[in-house]
Amino acid sequence: MALGFLNKMIGLKVAAPPTERTHRVAGRELPLRIVENARAKRLTLRIEPGGRGLRITVPPGLSRSREVEAFLDRHTGWLEEKLKKLPERPVVRAGIKIPVRGEPHLIVHETGRRGAAHVATRDGAPVLVVYGDPEHLPRRVADFLKREAKRDIEALVARHTATIDKRARAIRFRDTKSRWGSCTSDGVLSFSWRIMMAPPLVIDYLVAHEVAHLREMNHGPRFWKLCKELSPETDRCKDWLKRNGTALQAVGFE
Repeated sequence: MALGFLNKMIGLKVAAPPTERTHRVAGRELPLRIVENARAKRLTLRIEPGGRGLRITVPPGLSRSREVEAFLDRHTGWLEEKLKKLPERPVVRAGIKIPVRGEPHLIVHETGRRGAAHVATRDGAPVLVVYGDPEHLPRRVADFLKREAKRDIEALVARHTATIDKRARAIRFRDTKSRWGSCTSDGVLSFSWRIMMAPPLVIDYLVAHEVAHLREMNHGPRFWKLCKELSPETDRCKDWLKRNGTALQAVGFE
């Protein structure tokens, strides 16, 4: 309360908490997040990767205004056109294929048995075997990817941090919508577990990218030089994520 009072006394605008609701467009009900930003001079609209939602950034005081509704109405055509170009959003279920480390795996559901989802081979082809009730299958597949991410990425972090003689304070895994990874100024690394659907080389690049930030908290020439030392195929992997990242973000685990 004291901080809010001080802000008012010196004339600073205090941003309200984000507003979350849904917005119907192009036959879809999409989550809509309205975020106030003290530095914003105008309203901006963004489609989250994979078409998983919408985000509007507004100047302070506008999050619940009619101007937001008018802004959405004016951009209906733009949204419809952009959403048409996005890949279909497949929902994880038995009988479809999902990439694991870049290789398509057929999801096989087996009832009457318990256990964690695991990779196997059947008729010479890779499969992802999932047990339990059908309604829990998407969550169990997500849990599998999270376990694999923790195992692979923690090992890669250890290798790359040893190379640059830095330590990560913590490693976290999330289902982030706007970025594949991040590094805080105090050394906390975060990764999207969805990256486990990408090829191993791309996974390694992502880890190298975030570990490089432990030394260079920027995207300047020295950062990219270090990133390429850790991951020589940096440019190739960046291009792969640019071309395929949206499709990975589009996979539904709900």
